[in-house]
Amino acid sequence: MARMKFVCDAERCIECNGCVTACKNEHEVPWGVNRRRVVTLNDGVPGEKSISVACMHCSDAPCMAVCPVNCFYRTDEGVVLHDKDVCIGCGYCSYACPFGAPQFPSQGTFGVRGKMDKCTFCAGGPEANGSQAEFEKYGRNRLAEGKLPACAEMCSTKALLAGDGDVVADIFRNRVVQRGKGAEVWGWGTAYGSQQAGHPPVKGAK
Repeated sequence: MARMKFVCDAERCIECNGCVTACKNEHEVPWGVNRRRVVTLNDGVPGEKSISVACMHCSDAPCMAVCPVNCFYRTDEGVVLHDKDVCIGCGYCSYACPFGAPQFPSQGTFGVRGKMDKCTFCAGGPEANGSQAEFEKYGRNRLAEGKLPACAEMCSTKALLAGDGDVVADIFRNRVVQRGKGAEVWGWGTAYGSQQAGHPPVKGAK
């Protein structure tokens, strides 16, 4: 059985926030909740990198360990989901998660905190697959439709990869081995005749 995982290639992410927009549109995520966000490291200095961050569906998820009501569960595909009917909005998962994945709406049943919301890997929730109840609580169940998460499918540079962890790891590994360093990451040497890439310089190029 495949174990679903996310990987974000920081060398390819261009901070366009297309993944964030795709997620909010696909699931009609409430205002104030961001299941996915783009974080820029060393912003404004040479070498800055951006990565797309959401629930990483950990194999040993700390949110599951600290939840006092056991609202979290793991599917056969390794996706970490939660039951909003069981969640009491205590916020323990938010403190435990190193990725800041658990989100809370500004208002709800339990006052200002409300029921927790997070990335579902587009796998819905405990309700019947494709049901209206599932969509209203957790968003669209794309995995049940045989599709990958909307964020990864909408990534224009394919920086965000999602799917079987082994396949995703192989794709990323091949990229790292083949792409080189610096300007060669994007193949500029081939396009502009960089001597670093072993190509003769283009006449007139500086």
